[in-house]
Amino acid sequence: MSIQNLIIYKFIPLYDILEELSLNLNFKISLIEDGNSLNEETKNYNNYLVVSKKKYPNIINQLVLENKPIKISKLIEKINIEFLKIKFNIQSQVKVKKYSINLNSREMFIQDIKLKLTEKEINTITYLSNSNKPVGVEELQKMVWGYQSDIETHTVETHIYRLRKKILNTFNDNEFIISKKNGYQIK
Repeated sequence: MSIQNLIIYKFIPLYDILEELSLNLNFKISLIEDGNSLNEETKNYNNYLVVSKKKYPNIINQLVLENKPIKISKLIEKINIEFLKIKFNIQSQVKVKKYSINLNSREMFIQDIKLKLTEKEINTITYLSNSNKPVGVEELQKMVWGYQSDIETHTVETHIYRLRKKILNTFNDNEFIISKKNGYQIK
């Protein structure tokens, strides 16, 4: 698990309070007073939260404390909730080949080109990408669609055909899902 980094930005009294409590908190606390230092510091972290007195437009993962006073227990609860949101967003990004897939928004993208996907398409892509060998139609029916293997259906073939067509039309990629004689594969 990555360390949760709490950055207090231009808010010395809050830093002093949290620093006193730091032994009982589950995050690393630092104080930053200027924008350049903040940019340098956040480059080194992928799990961080910036707490400040006011909203700064160029800061992501920011918690603004406008309503003061606040109970310390309520503040720590807010901080932990924000860290959970950040963790959820980090975990929702999946890399498959040269593409990024956002599991929350169900979008596949590379640079500025985005493709909206269905839940079954996302499930198919993630299942295929997690397999080291070609996956047969029966296995996909069972694991992605929940069908019994003795049912005769062309659902998998139809979905994969349509998914390949969408990817080809959007990304001009004809090699994303490869057909093998014993199933489908993403390498």
